[in-house]
Order: sequence, then C-alpha cells, then structure tokens
Amino acid sequence: MLRVIRHPGPEAGHPRGAVLALGNFDGLHRGHAALIASARDRARAGGKPAGLLTFEPHPRNVFMPEGEPFRLTPFRVKEREVARLEVDLLFVQHFDAAFARKSAESFVDEVLVAAIGVTHIVVGHDCTFGNRRRGTPQLLREAGAQYGFGVTVIEPVRAPDAAVYSSTHIRELLKSGKPREAAVQLGRAWEVDGRVAVGARLGRTIGFPTVNLALGEYLRPALGVYAVRVSGDGADDAFDGRTIDGVANIGLRPTVGGLEPRLEAHLFDYSGDLYGRHLRVSLIDFIRPEQKFAGIDALKAQIAVDADRARAILAGA
Repeated sequence: MLRVIRHPGPEAGHPRGAVLALGNFDGLHRGHAALIASARDRARAGGKPAGLLTFEPHPRNVFMPEGEPFRLTPFRVKEREVARLEVDLLFVQHFDAAFARKSAESFVDEVLVAAIGVTHIVVGHDCTFGNRRRGTPQLLREAGAQYGFGVTVIEPVRAPDAAVYSSTHIRELLKSGKPREAAVQLGRAWEVDGRVAVGARLGRTIGFPTVNLALGEYLRPALGVYAVRVSGDGADDAFDGRTIDGVANIGLRPTVGGLEPRLEAHLFDYSGDLYGRHLRVSLIDFIRPEQKFAGIDALKAQIAVDADRARAILAGA
C-alpha cells in the first residue's frame, strides 16, 4: 500500500534507503510510468523501498501564480496513479518561494540524503531542480559519487509513432480537442475529477439533468461537447464499480450567460442523486466546439443530437 510522506525525515518514521524516482510527474503519462517502473524494479531487485519524490504545489504555480490553469493531474489524481504503479513511498516536497531559493546542492544534501536517505535516484534526461535550475543529471552523478548513491538517467521514451511522451504535448492535444490522441500518450483517458456541485438545475427542466464539476486547477481543454465515461471514486463510489456513459459540455455555457468554465455531464440511463459525491469524468472523444444558441429550445434540440452522437461513439470505443 502506498504511504504518503509530506515531511520526509527521521521524525516521519519512514523507511530509509529508497530507490527514488524524482520529478514533477504531471500527467503520469507513459514516459513517466517507464521511469517510475525503472526505479520500482531496481528497488525490488535490491530489497529496497520504491519511492517517488514530487513537488506540491507544482512549481509553475509558484513562479507564475497568475497563469492559466494547466494541471493534468492534481495531487489527488497523481496519488492514485502512483499507487497503481506499485510505488511504496510517495514523498511530497512542499514547494514555495523559500524552497525555490534552495540551491541544487542543498536540496541533494538536506532532502535526498539527510531526510530520505536515498540509495539510488532515477531521473529523466531533462531533469532540472534547485535555484536557477542548476540541478542536472550530471550534478546528481557528482553528488552520488560524493554521498554514495547511484543515478540512472532515462532517455526519452517514444510512442509507436516516434513521438516522445510529453506532458507539454498532452496539454497541446487536449487544448486542440484531441482527447483520443492524448489518451495514447497518457495510457488512459484524461479525466476531470471532483465533487458534484449544485448548479442552476436548468438541465433537469429540459430533460437532460447534469452533474456539475468545477475545473479548479485543471487544464482547460478545448471548450465544447465530449463523449464521456463517468465513474465513482473509492469509498465514495456512487456506481458500485460501474462506469456510466454520458455526454458533457466543458465551457462557459454562453446560451445561459455562464461566467466561469465548468464541466456539466449528462449521464445516460441514470437518475440517482449525486450531489456532493466524488466523480471521475473521462473524456473519450470530442464532438463539437461550444456555441451559443438562439434559445433554450434550440439548445435542447442540440443536446439531443449530441447525446445520440456520444452514444454512438461510446458504443464503438
């Protein structure tokens, strides 16, 4: 079972000697999975705990606090995906302005060596860390020779079409309305998860009740209508392990004067009360861009068309 450690060090009582995967790992895509598997397999072979060290909040939030939302995997999702990859220890380093000023050498000395007690570190070829991003794989190799830990550097991992698995590329695909292509990079459909909030309840008055999720720190994908699959989450699973097909709009809802983007999903053949429940909405395919209609009747007619299209897509997915 995965153990989450937010304050690494002797006082936390976690095992020392981990083989550690190091990085931000936003997206937990196939390239990340290969890097983490390398650390996990080395740990298993040497009888060591398999660990992963990541940073929260994401450093980009600290350096560009006014920037647009960009996360592919907020921490809740990241934790779930790391557990799926059979990692033992998830170290979460709090990242703020003070930590950003820490030198790469101090990070190695104080966090990797003193607090965690690493025996081996696995990083990507483009890994950087520490003040002014001076920490590199070469610096880690030099520190490893000094402190006695090993270093493995993973070269770019490529998809069958030779594209490098990349969080940046996945963001571009999602913003372009290409969730199927993004899923190939991720190894799973990209999803938005969150608690169902009370909305305007317009959908139920026109025959298409919806569940409403705030997008929060999630990346804003192409605004529009998607074929989706919806599932519950853990002990809060409203569907008893089932997955429900549906159609969702991600956007501003211009026909009814919406102001903030959100996800509204209509679940096919389901009528339960989901307010306050935690749901995972996976984007399977993009149907059309968001648009403003002349009125509610035109909107209702288009939703019916979109729902039929989503059913057909999901039947063949």
